Amino acid sequence: MSYEDICVLIPTLNEEHSIECVINEFRELGFKNILVVDGHSIDQTVNKAEMAGARVFVQSGAGKGQALMEIFDLIKEDYILLIDGDGTYLPSDASGLLEPLLNGRADHVIGNRFTHLEGGALRRLNFLGNKLINRFFSLIYRVKLTDILSGYRAFNTEGIRLLDLSKPGFEIESEMTIESVKKGLKIIEVPISYSARAMGTQTKLNPIRDGLKIVLTIFRMARTQNPMFFFGLIGSLFGAIGFLFGIYVIGEWLNGRIEHVPLTILTAILIIVGFQLFLIGILGDVMASHHQEVMHEIHRVYRKRK
Repeated sequence: MSYEDICVLIPTLNEEHSIECVINEFRELGFKNILVVDGHSIDQTVNKAEMAGARVFVQSGAGKGQALMEIFDLIKEDYILLIDGDGTYLPSDASGLLEPLLNGRADHVIGNRFTHLEGGALRRLNFLGNKLINRFFSLIYRVKLTDILSGYRAFNTEGIRLLDLSKPGFEIESEMTIESVKKGLKIIEVPISYSARAMGTQTKLNPIRDGLKIVLTIFRMARTQNPMFFFGLIGSLFGAIGFLFGIYVIGEWLNGRIEHVPLTILTAILIIVGFQLFLIGILGDVMASHHQEVMHEIHRVYRKRK
């Protein structure tokens, strides 16, 4: 396997205890194009990365997502291998991620951490949150994936530039996955190992705050990929509230009293809005299905010409 056209991309923030080891392992495997995008580390991360032989780019803003969006446009190699710099992923798994990509079987390869998960690598809350988020994703987008939040993945540069990315933080992994589904890219998961963090490194992810952001990102992006779920859920909520108010109003009518006219009007409005949102979901679902068919046909023709 030739690594000349592959850029190993490593986003970092205060990873001085692990970054040098990660870079050295990739260099021993034959990778020469190693690029570290740093989020303004206040330790020796940048110095150690440069001493290990990597190119270093300091992002202009803050957040993992912002760093990746900024650097994607600057990468000239045909393929990108994305890995965190905290030592939790093994460079030796790189060939398994790249093989489907280089053979044309995939546009986006995700490393599945749950196949070889080292004891203590994920806290119980993080493990449970990951499982729930993956189930939520599969339910909405109707794609069976096990680890959409993995930080170890590979993709072709041409494909990643098709994605409309906007999330500046840890939501970027879920956004890349959802956008890949939306744009009709071929996604494959491969087994990888996931280890406990290197001694001295600390996680930047807050399981509650960042978990909620990820869930909201998955839900919001369903507007265009699965409108029936998005608008149907909101419409059902409006309809259910209107139904509960309606029971109270009908109870008053049956007792011969009409004392809450504004509540009666609100009940009617809630039920009508809920019904309209449900109809919007149906129409949106038809349009989304047509869009997916068009995208698949565009990719089929493009690959045939290549």
